[in-house]
Amino acid sequence: MPSPHPTACRYREDLHFAANVRGFDFRFTTTHGLFSPKEVDEGSRLMLDYVEPKPDARTLDVGCGYGVLGMTLARMAPQGMHTLIDKDYVAVEYTKKNLAANGIKNAEAFLSNGLSEVGTRQFDLIVSNLPAKAGNELFYLYFYDALHHLAPGGELVVVTINGLREFVKRSFNEVFGNYEKRKQGAHYTISAAVKKA
Repeated sequence: MPSPHPTACRYREDLHFAANVRGFDFRFTTTHGLFSPKEVDEGSRLMLDYVEPKPDARTLDVGCGYGVLGMTLARMAPQGMHTLIDKDYVAVEYTKKNLAANGIKNAEAFLSNGLSEVGTRQFDLIVSNLPAKAGNELFYLYFYDALHHLAPGGELVVVTINGLREFVKRSFNEVFGNYEKRKQGAHYTISAAVKKA
């Protein structure tokens, strides 16, 4: 059997980079095929500038990728518990590696199709970097599931491309009865909704 092509071998190797996010230093191991594998993406950085969890907050990162949002929240809320989920087992495995490598012990990562495996957990903050092409039906499912799993007064905060801004506004008002545009940048919008008590 012929040996693999050198280029294929190179692309199969893990990627490594360091980043400072919200004042915290991280080391990330990633791989091709995961979202933004060589640097923390602009949308995630923007979102993290507009969330302020309490020190003991319980948070959920939906579609965690290799863990940027959830890991940063774990640092921002050191007395809280943080859950990171993704439907891609590769993403979950790299998140687990990154949690361990960065010494983050107040977090868990596991496979979940949307919020299907979250069980009875309740959260004070749910975040997601919504994929632009996931489809409105999936977004609605995320939003209704988030409403179910938020504690009263808890909030859902999402980052989307600007083209989805009006859809998110309409759907948040429909599902939660409220909507807040936290920030609109050149390419991304940060949107929030609160579960009323």
